[in-house]
Amino acid sequence: MPADALSRVFSALADPTRRDMVTRLAVADATVNELAEPYDVSLQAVSKHLKVLQDAGLVSRSREAQRRPVHLEAEVFDLMTKWIERYRRQAEERYGRLDDLLRTMPDDVEPTPPPATGAAR
Repeated sequence: MPADALSRVFSALADPTRRDMVTRLAVADATVNELAEPYDVSLQAVSKHLKVLQDAGLVSRSREAQRRPVHLEAEVFDLMTKWIERYRRQAEERYGRLDDLLRTMPDDVEPTPPPATGAAR
């Protein structure tokens, strides 16, 4: 996933209403009307939220007879997870090196005060 696509995903998920919609779509597909039910906003506002999610690749729309359910595209989360996991592993490795270094230091040594800078004698 290119960086700009990843930015669109994170930007889309920055809004709490859209995150809530994604949470609900993780349970089951839903129509725009079904998604709009718990919110005190217009159908147009819900459609705009869905457009942002769709542009980010997080949801898709299909046609089942008269119904047009919104479907969560879980593959996008796999890509996000891989991106996040790469940086989590790097951070863990860095902390592991710090832990190794701290284990090599003696416990009973008094800390050395920093040298005086420009102090009068």
